[in-house]
Amino acid sequence: MDSKKGWWVAFSGMGLNLALGVLYAWSVFSKQLTEAVDKGGFGWSKTEASIPYTVAIACFALMMVPAGRLQDKLGPRMVASMGAVFTAAGLALASFASAGNILPAVIGFGCLAGTGFGLGYSAATPAAVKWFPPEKKGLITGIVVSGFGLAPVYIAPFSKFLISDFGIGDAFRILGATFAVFAVFIAQFIVNPPVQKSAPSKSAVVNGNNKVDFVWREMVRTPTFFLLWFEYACAATAGLMIIGHLAKIVSVQSGNAIQAGFLFVILLAVFNAAGRIIAGMVSDRIGRIKTIMIVFLSQAAIMLFFSKFSTVETFVLGSAVVGLSYGACLSLFPSATADFWGTKNLGLNYGIMFTAWGVGGVFGPLMAGKIADITGSYNFGYFISAGLMIFGALLTLVTKAPKKREIEEVPLQLETLEEQRAAYKVRVRNIPS
Repeated sequence: MDSKKGWWVAFSGMGLNLALGVLYAWSVFSKQLTEAVDKGGFGWSKTEASIPYTVAIACFALMMVPAGRLQDKLGPRMVASMGAVFTAAGLALASFASAGNILPAVIGFGCLAGTGFGLGYSAATPAAVKWFPPEKKGLITGIVVSGFGLAPVYIAPFSKFLISDFGIGDAFRILGATFAVFAVFIAQFIVNPPVQKSAPSKSAVVNGNNKVDFVWREMVRTPTFFLLWFEYACAATAGLMIIGHLAKIVSVQSGNAIQAGFLFVILLAVFNAAGRIIAGMVSDRIGRIKTIMIVFLSQAAIMLFFSKFSTVETFVLGSAVVGLSYGACLSLFPSATADFWGTKNLGLNYGIMFTAWGVGGVFGPLMAGKIADITGSYNFGYFISAGLMIFGALLTLVTKAPKKREIEEVPLQLETLEEQRAAYKVRVRNIPS
């Protein structure tokens, strides 16, 4: 297999995810949308300004399932290109929102762009990991998804510049046009390798790789799937409870002594991206489940002390650990899905697994905000976050690889149409690990 071509695919996937990180531009637009009309805003309420983003998150997570099936059938280049077009069209439509009309933003950014995020994100990782041996699954996955984690570093200042110089409507249009050109171009390099059969490596066996690729119906019947799904949901909810409110947390707990909370958001994004690569490399050596446990326990530990943070130094530490832990999960769970159920149907299989992230994306930030509104602080939220991570760590103790299987064809005499249909039926039998 052409390793040079594989690296092209991996870094193209990273570039596509870097572009798809336009999702994070909404926080900048949201702030401007709530400003008065005479200050260049639309005078929307905070609730109105949050609706398009919430819809986008939901569409992103839900689209991962059909997008994964499309990716497995049509190929990643086609699906990635579709994702780029949907996202660009959504940004263009969102530009028609106005002071008294949020519908273009909900349909454009929420539905169309959210669908585009799911299509693009589903195509990048499965294509890349298929080019490399199992020993590098974690590393390659980490590289590809690091683009999404790193996106806030550039998208926030770029969006602020566009809004201040061109206004909200034109900013959406320029962002959409820029995205369309870059994302459509880079999507053309995201392709699957030629079909090739190879024996599983020692690393693949350690990480639970199977001889046979599971289809989604077989995957969801294994106890391992439900354990991993709940672990992923715990990690996403706990991480996004903090990530979605970090700037506000810094302001509240420092008594407004630290005004540059957005700098910690950028710092968290850098560690988020780094965590995806580091965790991928580590898990290639010691296994996915062990790495997941370490990540969960490290975030649980920092959460127990987060309420005491009030200085720059402590918030740097907190941002680093939360960013590394959250980013690690976005690398570990797709790698584990590939290890346990194969790469052939990885697009759809991981799409189903990714619904756990959707749960965290919707409920995590909402839960943290509600707790802060009721109690006046985020302290109780930190304990919930720690509890979720400890619970997830305990689940890893009973998470085992599905039993290895082999498939053999059963030849039949072809007498009737029904027998012809059954001619290549598959008999699956368990093999001792």
